[in-house]
Amino acid sequence: MAQKAQQVKAQVLLQIWLSPAFPVGAFAYSHGLEAAVDQGWIRDRQTLKAWLADLVEFGSLQNDLIFVACAWRAAATENDENLREIIEFAAALQPSAERFLEATQQGRSFLQQIEASWPPPRPMPAAIQDCSDVVYAVAVGVASALHHIPVADVLRAYAIAFVGNLLSAAIRLSIIGPTESQQLLAQLTPDLIAVAASAETATLEDLGSATWRSDLASLLHETQHTRLFRS
Repeated sequence: MAQKAQQVKAQVLLQIWLSPAFPVGAFAYSHGLEAAVDQGWIRDRQTLKAWLADLVEFGSLQNDLIFVACAWRAAATENDENLREIIEFAAALQPSAERFLEATQQGRSFLQQIEASWPPPRPMPAAIQDCSDVVYAVAVGVASALHHIPVADVLRAYAIAFVGNLLSAAIRLSIIGPTESQQLLAQLTPDLIAVAASAETATLEDLGSATWRSDLASLLHETQHTRLFRS
């Protein structure tokens, strides 16, 4: 019964933490999507799907999931030295000022909400407390480990939330409608499950991306004249 109760609690926490209603400010960021639309690189459902699929398989989502898994393991084993390395590496890999802001602002907000409303059974690691620039993926990994949420569940939930937020941005940019958003999420879900499973045993040596246009979009967005989003 205790194990079943813990499983239920883990699922509930993930639904709450990774919900659009959780106050981390995710709605304010498009991850460069707005600039890609402005440049004409994303024009319709098909170009949006191709863009998202590349982020899932070759880009920032894959790296985020690896950071989630590595941070989860470091926190679970109380390896503070390793966690410090992960925190610094995750911040250093952000390709632009706006993406750095997107990752670290959400990370700070997430940790503030966890400590205020969902305090873990043991204190946050010193590596987290000593650093103001903890990226969102690392923050989620650490908090989940401290609450004993299985890493596989965290990775799947994070992947779905990541793509869900970008689909929401695409709706607000008038690229797709709500039904198309759900259809795209359904089509991408097998890939999200696969990349989450792959990240479960990944290490920092597995990090890497090849989505140059996405990185360029995040740079172009910094000087875009009319903007809805902060990135």
